[in-house]
Amino acid sequence: MEFIQSILHLDEYLATIAVTYHNYIYLILFIVIFCETGLVVTPVLPGDSLLFIAGGIAALGQLNITILTVVILTATICGDNCNFFVGKFLGEKLFKNPKSKIFRRDILNKTHAYYNKHGSKTIILARFIPLIRTFAPFVAGLGYMPYHKFISMSIIAALLWVGTMLGGGYLFGDVPFIKQHLSLVIMGILVISVIPLLKIVITAIYKRYKNTV
Repeated sequence: MEFIQSILHLDEYLATIAVTYHNYIYLILFIVIFCETGLVVTPVLPGDSLLFIAGGIAALGQLNITILTVVILTATICGDNCNFFVGKFLGEKLFKNPKSKIFRRDILNKTHAYYNKHGSKTIILARFIPLIRTFAPFVAGLGYMPYHKFISMSIIAALLWVGTMLGGGYLFGDVPFIKQHLSLVIMGILVISVIPLLKIVITAIYKRYKNTV
């Protein structure tokens, strides 16, 4: 139970783990980011805050920022690919029965049409939204988004995400005010990350309300 709690709150213990496990911290970070990105069943693992704190620790010299960047980028892109292909091949089986009331073919066709039209911006925007970024590659695979399009957007999204979160921690994580109010900074990151999701939900509710009036 304590191990699970440590993983779920890895961002809080990262500095201690870096001192205790030294270079193994890169492997731990790779596994956590890969799972948070690549496994549909683990969207609750830390992401944004973990990268910010990792960048701050690198600024203190306890982690190598170059190695850290390569490790996080690799984990992110590999996780996206894993999720995409699981969705692609699992989707075939889920929607194989034309008489299914739940996994209906028309829903799959609509998903396919959506990712053909909006797939690029969806993959990039989803990378900055907790929970959603875990499901977006899966749904992209499910909707038969062309792989060359998906992988190019996945790489761009990973570069933007890692550059923003890890780079932000590296540049500002050692600032005295931020170090003293780290919990508030992390909370701020989470709030900012959720804003796009709230916007989507509010827009959907407004459109539904407008259509009923």
